[in-house]
Amino acid sequence: MAYLLTKTAHLVFVMAWMGGVFYLPRILVNIAEASDEPAVRARLVLMGRRLYRFGHVMFGLAFVFGLTLWLHFKISGGWLHAKLLLVALMLVHYSIAGRWLKGVDAGKPLPSATALRWFNEAPVFLLVGIVWLVLAKPF
Repeated sequence: MAYLLTKTAHLVFVMAWMGGVFYLPRILVNIAEASDEPAVRARLVLMGRRLYRFGHVMFGLAFVFGLTLWLHFKISGGWLHAKLLLVALMLVHYSIAGRWLKGVDAGKPLPSATALRWFNEAPVFLLVGIVWLVLAKPF
C-alpha cells in the first residue's frame, strides 16, 4: 500500500509540474504579443512568476517521491536512466523559460512569438518519451 501511495503522489506532483511546464511558455508568448500594453504585460509577468514558483514546489515534491520510489522501493533499470535524462531535459527547458521570464522583469527582450510557440512544443515530445519509457520499460 505504501508503494501505491508513493507512486500516486509522485504522479500527481509530476502532473502538476507539467501544467507549469506547458503553460509558462504560453504566458511568454502572450507577453511577447502584448508588448504595447503595459497593464496586460504586467499581469502576465505576475502570473508567470507565480506559476514558475508553483512549478518549483511541484517539481520538488515529485522529486522527493521519485527518490523514495528509487531508494526505498528499489525501482531501477536502464529505462529509469533514460527517463531521468528526459526529465533533466524537461527541467532545463523549464529553467530557460524561467530565465526568460526573469529577463522580462529586467527589461530584456524575449524571442519572437513564433520562436516561443516552437519552444512551447518541445515538452510534448519529451513527455511522450517519458511516458513510453515508464509504461514499456524497454530495457
